Amino acid sequence: MKIANGIEMLSLSYQVGSHTMVIHPVVIYDDAQMVLIDTGIPGSRELILKQFNEADLSPEKLNTIILTHQDIDHIGSLPEFLGKSSNRPKVYAHKGDQPYIEGELPLIKMSPERREVLLGSLSEQDRAQFERVFSPDSEANIDVLVQEGQTLSFGGGLTVIETPGHTPGHFSLYHRPSQTLIAGDAMTISEDKLNGPNPKNTPDMDTAMKSISKFLEFPIQNVICSMAAF
Repeated sequence: MKIANGIEMLSLSYQVGSHTMVIHPVVIYDDAQMVLIDTGIPGSRELILKQFNEADLSPEKLNTIILTHQDIDHIGSLPEFLGKSSNRPKVYAHKGDQPYIEGELPLIKMSPERREVLLGSLSEQDRAQFERVFSPDSEANIDVLVQEGQTLSFGGGLTVIETPGHTPGHFSLYHRPSQTLIAGDAMTISEDKLNGPNPKNTPDMDTAMKSISKFLEFPIQNVICSMAAF
């Protein structure tokens, strides 16, 4: 779905028991380059590429991946993009989640049971690639660390808003030209209502609620939340 000039919101649907979970990665693009914000659960690359094509976006222009935080539904397909792209995308993330994304520490919300369910559907090759990329013995996954107030050059300006609480290194992005907030999991949408973070998946709700108060500093016309349905 086109949100504004240069911004496309993808919709990745997954069946989780009797519920449908919808994740919204975001694409920022212009004539020269394309940025993917978050990568969905493991095995999502082909679905993302299909939606690129449906939106008339060229996968060959993808040169940057921004990870808003460490959760598996945001970093899960990173190994596929790093291993199967002709030109390795440059990866941006926050230092608060760096050791988890680099594989130095286990993901804080990933139980062994859930991990097995998510990786169980992968091919042997893709699973091996996942294990290799998120091993502390592999090369670094993150190329650039972002910080509060930094404006990234993509799409006419993406401002970093540190929003910890959901994870230690969670951050949101503000697209200045279209006044669009890319909230990550700092906020959620349920039954067409904008809500704060999901308490069940947010270890530090006090910090998370303080974090979203930062959004009041920005003139916002559009809000994109990663989690849109449960």
